[in-house]
Formats: sequence, C-alpha cells, structure tokens
Amino acid sequence: MEQFASLREVNQHLSRYIEVVERGGVVVITRRGKPVARIVAATGERRLTDEQRDVRRRALERMHRGFPLGGARVDRDGIYDG
Repeated sequence: MEQFASLREVNQHLSRYIEVVERGGVVVITRRGKPVARIVAATGERRLTDEQRDVRRRALERMHRGFPLGGARVDRDGIYDG
C-alpha cells in the first residue's frame, strides 16, 4: 500500500512514516504535489529493473571478452618470469 505525504509532513512526523514502512507499506514523498522519493523497507536485497538487468548482463559479457588496449596479452606467469 502506497501512502503519499508531503516533504513537510514527513519531516515533522518521520517516526510515524517509518512505522508505516515497517508494517509493509511504502511512503511516497511529494514536493509541491509531485512525487520525489519513496521510503521502502530495507530488505538487504537489491532489486534491479529489467533494463538494469539487461545493462548488467551486457557489461559482464563485455568484461569477459576483454578490452583491447593495443598491447601484447600478458598472463600472470609471464609477469613473474620476466
């Protein structure tokens, strides 16, 4: 359940809104009637959007392929033998 509250209201009664979140609710903070932030429970679990998951997947694939920097490839043994 989302509950909307102005920034001023949340500022003055933060503990009340924290209790709402602890009971499983979500508080949407508004400024001049427009949503600007959300207070949600801290679960310790990061939730990514579909777009974020896609970007993460592409970045990991690119990292595994490597980045060509124009120099010779060196492995760990080559560094220490050398």
